[in-house]
Amino acid sequence: MEEIINYIRLFLVYGNEEAAKQVGYTANEQEWEQYKAVIVPNGHLGKEIVEPSMERPTVEQAGKTYIVRTDIIYNTFFFISRAEELINTQRDEHGRFVAKYSLLGKNNRLQIAMVDEYAHILLKLLHITPPAPRYSHIYLTHDVDTIAYYRHLRGIAGGIARGEKHAVWKALWNIEQDPAYTFRFLVQEDHKVSKAESIFFIKHTTGKGYDYPQYRLWGLDYKDLERYIVTHDSLLGLHSSYYDKKASIKSWRKAHPEDEKFGNTMHRAHYLKCSIDEMQLLADNDVTDDFTMGFADQAGFRLQTTRAVRWINPKTYELTRLILHPLTVMDCTLSNENYMNLQTEDEAYFFCEQLFDTVRRYAGDINILWHNSIFKADNYHKSLYLKLLKGLRHYSKTEW
Repeated sequence: MEEIINYIRLFLVYGNEEAAKQVGYTANEQEWEQYKAVIVPNGHLGKEIVEPSMERPTVEQAGKTYIVRTDIIYNTFFFISRAEELINTQRDEHGRFVAKYSLLGKNNRLQIAMVDEYAHILLKLLHITPPAPRYSHIYLTHDVDTIAYYRHLRGIAGGIARGEKHAVWKALWNIEQDPAYTFRFLVQEDHKVSKAESIFFIKHTTGKGYDYPQYRLWGLDYKDLERYIVTHDSLLGLHSSYYDKKASIKSWRKAHPEDEKFGNTMHRAHYLKCSIDEMQLLADNDVTDDFTMGFADQAGFRLQTTRAVRWINPKTYELTRLILHPLTVMDCTLSNENYMNLQTEDEAYFFCEQLFDTVRRYAGDINILWHNSIFKADNYHKSLYLKLLKGLRHYSKTEW
């Protein structure tokens, strides 16, 4: 338990080891004068999972020491470990723990980044200036659920049945004419953002059920795409199966060499579906970076932090090597009628802008997910993506 306490304490002070030494975590009043700030334990960490206080931390002063009466160590553990999922059994039709069931969703706190607020309060008590507002990292990520609509029999038949014969013929003649094949556009636009990492998550599944469609990883279409992505300084990651993540990891490792360009330890779960047991499976199989951590139905800060953080298993209290990269926003979350259902580009842009401002305020990481197949004439996603990248380009040029 001491390892977890020390990690959270260090995380809250942005990795400043000297500052962490000045923060006590004890209810023993005789020890308080040793520290500049003391967090008083509520007695739950390591013993039981209870819902944390959602109020702003209560602070008082004892001599030269600030006493934080709200257990922000426990509260941070609760959010970054996803401990709530152990005491709340509600799930959607895909078995996902979604925002509308969560403490954050019910209290309208998903866009707050409470853990980062704790960090700034603690730094203020220590008389340490927080990091200047900036984007520490920018991850422009794309889940490749399909390479093309009209390059396989079922897609061709469906297109013809819908009267799309011309579109089908164009795609068969040249894959780059297929509406889903937007990869050159994405790579070119992503690389206009200074120091951003462009990551494409590739499905390794059987292609059945919710994993459909499955593009052939040994086929020429995929091999050409893989070659293009890698030679244009983008990365490939694993988009694991809806059903069997262990099989996906095994398939990925078999198909890809141990080469950093393939990002062979980066992962995002299909449908953002990843239970606590599946997270442990990732950790046990040397997946080091996960980009899943957002709610499908509501954009915001599922882990209540904008910064990458090591995952703590709330069942075993193990501090794993798995790094969680909080998902800032996913395209379909904004527009899907069953999710946020934002009707206009202006509504979606304003909402995203608020999230981005919060990330920047806390020197956090941008992690946005835009599917290659989302760009259609009847939605705003292409225009919105370009507008968001334009804003990121402005800050990346002026701050880095």
